Amino acid sequence: MPDTNQAAIDFLLTRRSRPAKMLRAPAPDDEALRVLLTAAARSPDHGKLEPWRFVVLRGAALARLAEAAAARAIELGRPDEDIAKARAPFDDSPLCVAVIESPRDSDKVPAIEQTYSAGAVCLSLLNAALASGWGASWISGWVSHDRAFVERTLSLEPQERVAGLIHIGTATATPPDRPRPDLDAITTWMSE
Repeated sequence: MPDTNQAAIDFLLTRRSRPAKMLRAPAPDDEALRVLLTAAARSPDHGKLEPWRFVVLRGAALARLAEAAAARAIELGRPDEDIAKARAPFDDSPLCVAVIESPRDSDKVPAIEQTYSAGAVCLSLLNAALASGWGASWISGWVSHDRAFVERTLSLEPQERVAGLIHIGTATATPPDRPRPDLDAITTWMSE
């Protein structure tokens, strides 16, 4: 039987995100955030391509993105509730790390594996923040997939896209646990 890191297993079995609307200052300072980013960068990365990068958003940058999200929603003629929903996470959280999928040309590593790696980075950053005692949430939403928005606000290159927006701060409340998947319904056991 292998040595078990029971604390890590217990954390993973009970982890819960904290919605951005439940996050307030303080957020990790640069030194603490560097530890979280280092943990996230240890995610699986076939070929060591590092097909992702981070954009750290605080203070005025978050206010700028909130305004830009609202302006883009208005520009697209979206309803008022979409305008409010687009800007809210940037208004609410004190820190956001945009994980940018930045694929590399490779004959050995298919693009889909690079996408999976970027997703793994998002989850690792989220879990590192939660394990460190911060409140955190992985959010995307329509603004993170809107080319005009991400190119204007985050300076994304044409081949790049937002894998996730990881909001981090101090949780003001613990949300109720949500229903979890029925493991028997989603698992096939094969021994032959």
